[in-house]
Amino acid sequence: MRILVVEDEKKVASFIKKGLEEQSYAVDAVYDGIEGEKYATLNEYDLIILDVLLPRQDGIVTCQKIRLKKVETPVLMLTALGETEDKVRGLDSGADDYLTKPFQFEELLARVRALLRRKSQDKSTVLQVGGLALDPVTRTVEREGKPIRLTNKEFALLEYFLRNKGQLLSRVNLAQHVWNVSFDMESNVIDVYVKLLRRKIDKGFDKPLLHTVVGAGYVLRDEDSND
Repeated sequence: MRILVVEDEKKVASFIKKGLEEQSYAVDAVYDGIEGEKYATLNEYDLIILDVLLPRQDGIVTCQKIRLKKVETPVLMLTALGETEDKVRGLDSGADDYLTKPFQFEELLARVRALLRRKSQDKSTVLQVGGLALDPVTRTVEREGKPIRLTNKEFALLEYFLRNKGQLLSRVNLAQHVWNVSFDMESNVIDVYVKLLRRKIDKGFDKPLLHTVVGAGYVLRDEDSND
């Protein structure tokens, strides 16, 4: 899952980015409203965390503009302004939720998870294919009842495959959603992680689930079903 953080206080932005990355999210951070609007409209995100008091263009205007451009990505608005009228302004501008500073990271994370669940068309909490199951809430993975231990990046990669099971995903797709906009496409990091992930979820089982489509990318599917 890919998240955009728009926050002018760089220490706060870094704190949020680091915390979310530790939870396996891919995170881009920018520091003013104009850049936030640009990133939100040019890239595909699963969630935007948007501060209100931003230089160059405040968060209210930024949210209004991206909604006018038909960006439907959920927006979690952050601000030090805690009055009811301030919250109403934020929500009326197109935000989906509102969190007042200072906040505990655990609450931010809970709101992030809630908005991402709301956005997902998959009603089931657990993501599954061919006996492989991933629970985003408990952050556990198993195949045919056997627990599988993954690193944070492997977990994020598998979650993205599962949310797009049966679909061919290119290296560009994976870079954008599991890494971030600064990812070096000349690197072989993606191929290395796919190889590591395949070893953990397929080795020792009767049939492979993670397939390579030469020259095109990768697909996670159970070839004995419609997944």
